[in-house]
Amino acid sequence: MANFTDEIRTELIKNFSGGREVCLAALSAFMRTGGSLIRTGGSYGFELATESELTAHFFADMLENVFSTELSDFSSRSDLASGRDKLVFSCVNGNGTALLREMGVLGEDKDGLYVDFSVGSFIVSGEGCAEAFVKGAFLGGGSCTLPDPDGASTTGYHFEVVFRNKTTAADFCDILCSFDVLAKLVKRKDSAVVYLKSIDAISSVLSLMGAESALARLKKVARERDDSNNENRVNNCSVSNIDKTVSASVKQVQAIEVIRSTVGLQSLDENLFSVAEGRLADKNASMQELADRLKISKSCLNHRMRKIAEMARQLAQD
Repeated sequence: MANFTDEIRTELIKNFSGGREVCLAALSAFMRTGGSLIRTGGSYGFELATESELTAHFFADMLENVFSTELSDFSSRSDLASGRDKLVFSCVNGNGTALLREMGVLGEDKDGLYVDFSVGSFIVSGEGCAEAFVKGAFLGGGSCTLPDPDGASTTGYHFEVVFRNKTTAADFCDILCSFDVLAKLVKRKDSAVVYLKSIDAISSVLSLMGAESALARLKKVARERDDSNNENRVNNCSVSNIDKTVSASVKQVQAIEVIRSTVGLQSLDENLFSVAEGRLADKNASMQELADRLKISKSCLNHRMRKIAEMARQLAQD
């Protein structure tokens, strides 16, 4: 069976479309996952590296045709960390500094140019730009694995994008959150990894990127696993799920009561207040039921509940 990550990359590149602004968002993300800065004198250039030949040619063509940038040193090098070969190409001409500033990778203040690890809102605010940023990030540092349909492997569903630093990774989490996808962030050696492990979250990201064929394969694998495990899942999980729902609800109500008895629920912002009010109105509702009533996604509801719990913990400590 073909590598699922390569399938996604191929589909993203095949279906990629958009003007200069969209290309800039994708390129900015690719630079933050597969790129490095080169400084020569007072100017900056950059180098891009990827294991995928298709991805390398995609961004090389974009740089030359969309941004009129001359590339040099297109070669293959062995990556000491992974032991795999990478295609490397660079831009070290006069256009490099200007393009890096346009990508938001370089900023400028009274002291001159500086490296900006944050993702500026101007990069992802245009129509289709946030989606393009997600695509570029996956092409530069993403991977996705699926479990074996027959359950022979212990490998589960896993989607991740590796960034060079935590600031960029945190901003990427915010971009995903704006699409109701709640990702997790972890440090791994010198990198920051944004990852998803639930089928729903991975499905949402694949849909966001327009990877419909990959999404169909994910759903097929999920159906096959569900068919093979359905009887045991029904027998074993029913009581457990009820217990978890009750336990989660009790903890949530306790946190809300802490806030109400100290600073009052009116101190919450509108989103958190509606969640708190909804939980108190129905203490037995499951998270999915509560999310449906509030007309938000379950992942978004979980995110807001965590904020409420954190606020309650801080108030209890004070």
